[in-house]
Amino acid sequence: MANKVLIFSAPSGSGKSTIVNHILGLHPEVEFSVSATSRAPRGEEKDGVEYFFYSADIFRLLVRDDKFVEFEEVYPDRFYGTLKAEVNRIWARGHVIIFDVDVKGGVNLKKYFGDQALSVFIQAPSVEVLRERLVKRGTDSAEDIEKRVAKAAEEMTYAPQFDKILINDDLATAFAESEEMVNSFLAD
Repeated sequence: MANKVLIFSAPSGSGKSTIVNHILGLHPEVEFSVSATSRAPRGEEKDGVEYFFYSADIFRLLVRDDKFVEFEEVYPDRFYGTLKAEVNRIWARGHVIIFDVDVKGGVNLKKYFGDQALSVFIQAPSVEVLRERLVKRGTDSAEDIEKRVAKAAEEMTYAPQFDKILINDDLATAFAESEEMVNSFLAD
């Protein structure tokens, strides 16, 4: 089971973090990989817990020094990435890494890790359902929701690049299907 990777990616509002947390609760040998970002912490976020927070300039220096498995500049000066040191730290503990990343990050991680990785694309049953979920969440303005929905429609075109596609229509079913995928991969 050493040096295996689980990659969960999804458009915003698809239930990715809920499913990742479910898997973490079932598998003590699976450890969450903390990503790095150049955005400022939000609310109660703590450095090294939700993200490793860096300035855009420091992030660029880390990129220059080849410290990332993958990274992306999502918006000007807004970077996200996976630190090689974080991967090495988790593997040194004999754990399986689980990533909760955006769709492009998921594609890049799968390319990097190849057969060591199981990549799962989670999607809502439709764009309309996704919009409803984002509205119910109550964390975004109407304008932000429309931006996220438009981005989600584009992100759904990446689904075929993943090993598995999980339609999150019913959460209990999605939990069961994700457990089956993970258990099968970890048993190999």
